[in-house]
Amino acid sequence: MIYVVSGPSGGGKSTLIRRVLGSLPGLCFSVSHTTRRKRESEVEGRDYYFTSEEMFRKMLRRGEFLEHAVVHGHFYGTSTREIRKAAQGDIILDIDVQGARQVREKVKRALFIFVLPPSYQKLKSRLERRGLDSPAEIRRRLDRARQEIRSYSRFDYIIVNDDLEEAGRELESIIRCNRRQLVYCRKEIAPILESFRKKRAKRR
Repeated sequence: MIYVVSGPSGGGKSTLIRRVLGSLPGLCFSVSHTTRRKRESEVEGRDYYFTSEEMFRKMLRRGEFLEHAVVHGHFYGTSTREIRKAAQGDIILDIDVQGARQVREKVKRALFIFVLPPSYQKLKSRLERRGLDSPAEIRRRLDRARQEIRSYSRFDYIIVNDDLEEAGRELESIIRCNRRQLVYCRKEIAPILESFRKKRAKRR
């Protein structure tokens, strides 16, 4: 199953994803490609695959991306190679609204989760506190956030990330509940059902 988590920059979706990755077995993270510069705290292959714009465009021409977008002047994309991880279990994507729209058009079985900040002012404060962007860049991110939140109604679930602990529990609950749908647990329950059939056969 593919879980798509999206929302405005600074809304906390990456932090929430890291939390559920540590608490839910069988869930892996889809590492995106990007042309932006690596931050000091980031690790190649864990946070992103950092690549040149030239290489990104080559991959794009070869059809190697499930989704891609230009965000704040940089290319981002999810490779089809990463999505193959979903064949072995569940995979979670941390992508922007543009990318989520593309995944929705191409993938039948996916769940879409929108992380909403509690208010415009709190989002602004978070972006300023994290100290990663210039004032001009923060303004651009906030302007983009005003546009992105208009897409909230296209998502299956909304998480308001006001309290990090509570928002983390909500994301985990969404995934756990979805896993209990019959279509996803048929293999798991097959031996149980078979055990009851054997009992009935013996009584006859």
